[in-house]
Amino acid sequence: MFDNSSAEPFAKGLVQVFTGDGRGKTTAALGTVIRALGHGLKVCIIYFIKGDSPSGERSILSQLPNVTVLSYGSGEFIDPANVKPKEKEQAEQALTAAREAMLGGNYNIVVLDEVNLAAAWKLIEVDEIIRLIKDKPQNVELILTGRQADTKIVQNADLVTEMLKIKHSYDKGISARMGIEY
Repeated sequence: MFDNSSAEPFAKGLVQVFTGDGRGKTTAALGTVIRALGHGLKVCIIYFIKGDSPSGERSILSQLPNVTVLSYGSGEFIDPANVKPKEKEQAEQALTAAREAMLGGNYNIVVLDEVNLAAAWKLIEVDEIIRLIKDKPQNVELILTGRQADTKIVQNADLVTEMLKIKHSYDKGISARMGIEY
């Protein structure tokens, strides 16, 4: 059995990417968060795009010690072909918050939920995310989630997992279910 009574936080934080069309990207990131919290690490989760739309994980995580949860975006549908200035502004605010959290020295892990999609939809520039990755302190783990991870992001990450959709209940018309998908 592992004895973590004298364990120190990791000396080298990595960049993880969870992407793909399958379900489970945020779930995988939050699994890492739960594990980290169990070891007393400090975590900042920044939600791009989703805004304050209801989510069970956000509700419970915001009540736990050592977790900061920040949400940006309206939570409404974004038309990638017709991005509004307000949507870009909110994504830029999220990116600024991410930089502050990552460089501030208060967190061991920083999660940027849906940041890949924000870049794919041109809410923020991919090069800004690359700059964030390159500026990451050695002792911070950075986790990026969302569909359509740009090739540059994938190349600059240490670990990349693609969630592959084989079959999805949405395709049968089953809506997101409270407690399962949100």
